[in-house]
Amino acid sequence: MPPKGKTTQDFVPIKEIRNGVLILKDGSMRSVLMVSSLNFGLKSEDEKNAILFGYQNFLNSLDFPVQIYIQSRRLNIQPYVSVLEQRMIDQTNELLKIQIKEYIEFIKVFTEKYNVMTKSFFVVVPYTPAIFKGGQGEFIAKVTGLFGRKNQKLAVASDNFDENVAQLNQRINVVKGGLSRVGLRADVLGTEEMIELYFKMYNPGEHQTPNIAN
Repeated sequence: MPPKGKTTQDFVPIKEIRNGVLILKDGSMRSVLMVSSLNFGLKSEDEKNAILFGYQNFLNSLDFPVQIYIQSRRLNIQPYVSVLEQRMIDQTNELLKIQIKEYIEFIKVFTEKYNVMTKSFFVVVPYTPAIFKGGQGEFIAKVTGLFGRKNQKLAVASDNFDENVAQLNQRINVVKGGLSRVGLRADVLGTEEMIELYFKMYNPGEHQTPNIAN
């Protein structure tokens, strides 16, 4: 009997997203923080040095790994264009209609010619609950990468989701506090935002995120 072919889901390490927390197939958990940016180039030398020193102290203060992820995507202007087109239809002044139409064409040509990009910044905070290894009741805490390791089969020793989230939140607060000291704001992504982020990550050519029932 020929071996069954693998589906796309076999290659995706995500098990589920629950209450804004990403749970991987190995039982480990992730929260994702969306981080603001600052214009480093406009800062004075003293301000730059202070930011770099603060960021260095932040990284050195961490006793757990984090992942910094930058998402760069071509700007999708279609929603904005749709709004302008509707206003053009509703406009009764013919001169304004012509001006809106010309502006729409200008926006389309400009974005196609110069390939306008948007950048979003994220910090992934991991937490791995205690893992039952077996045998003599031994427990281990294992920290893996963003998506864990291939073919790793682990059983989570504690199924107390709220307790594990509390541990994860402690790490989130450490990260948010460290980033705030260098002038960066960090907000935790909710379930829908997390779905959108990972959908775009695995489907870079798609602009629309599908509706996923809870």
